[in-house]
Amino acid sequence: MSYFDKYVTLIVLFKVIFIILAASHLYFTFKGKTDSKTDKKVVYWKERVEFVFIVFMSIMLIYLFNPRANRETLLDFETKLLLYLFGFILLITAKWGTFIKENPFLKNFQEVV
Repeated sequence: MSYFDKYVTLIVLFKVIFIILAASHLYFTFKGKTDSKTDKKVVYWKERVEFVFIVFMSIMLIYLFNPRANRETLLDFETKLLLYLFGFILLITAKWGTFIKENPFLKNFQEVV
């Protein structure tokens, strides 16, 4: 197993941990226990794991798409899947409320409608 394969496996591990923590937080939300000490710990670690995942994915993007090196052979199924999911994660976790509030076109559109 190459270093890159180990790195991809590490990223997948962090993603699985994030999914478990997100599901736990969702469970606490449905049970109405969002103020519990356990849920606060879950949210704390979920945010940290998500940050580490984004950092690792960013490093992988820099490594793969460095213009001085041709590493297209490293783009196997797992890597493509991670990059695909990373795009969705960035779109979902973006601060859309800030963008919508500050965008003058959307403000004008809302006033017209």
